[in-house]
Amino acid sequence: MIFSLQETIQRYLKHTKDTTRTIDKPTEQNMQQLKNEAASMVKKIELLEVAKRRLLGEGLESCTIEELQEIEQQLQRSVSSVRARKTQVFKEQIQQLKEMEKTLVAENVRLSEKCDAQPWQGLKEKEKLQPDNSPNNEDPDDHDSSPTSDVETELFIGPPPARRTRRLPPPPN
Repeated sequence: MIFSLQETIQRYLKHTKDTTRTIDKPTEQNMQQLKNEAASMVKKIELLEVAKRRLLGEGLESCTIEELQEIEQQLQRSVSSVRARKTQVFKEQIQQLKEMEKTLVAENVRLSEKCDAQPWQGLKEKEKLQPDNSPNNEDPDDHDSSPTSDVETELFIGPPPARRTRRLPPPPN
C-alpha cells in the first residue's frame, strides 16, 4: 500500500509540473492579442494628451474653426460647472457660519448673564428681524438688506461699560 501511495504522489507531481509549464508558456495568439491591446492603448493615450494640450491652449495651430469652437464651448461648460460648484460651497460655508454665529451669540448671552453684564443687544435686534423658526432664503449677494452685514467699526479701549460700574474686591493678602 505504501508503494501505491508513493506512485500516486509521483504521478501528481509529474502532472502538476506539466500543467505549470503549459500555463507559463503564453501562446502566440495571446501574445498578439496583448500587443494589439497595448498599441490601441498607446493610441488612446496620445489622443488624450493632444486633447489635454488643446484644452490648455497648446498646439492649436492645426485646429480647424469647428474644432476651436468645440474647444471653446467645452471650456465654457467647464467654467460654468466650476462656478456652480464654487457658489454651492460658498452657500454651504455661509450656512455653517450663520449656525456658528447663533451658537456664539447664545454663548455670549449666557456668559454675559453669568457675569451679570448686559446681554448683547445685537441678538435682540436680530431676533426681531428674523425669527428662529422662519427659513433663511436670503440671497448671499444681497448685502444691503442683511442685518448681519452691519459692522461696528469703533475702537473701545478699556473694560466694557457694564464692568466699569462693578468693582471687584481686592484679592486677599
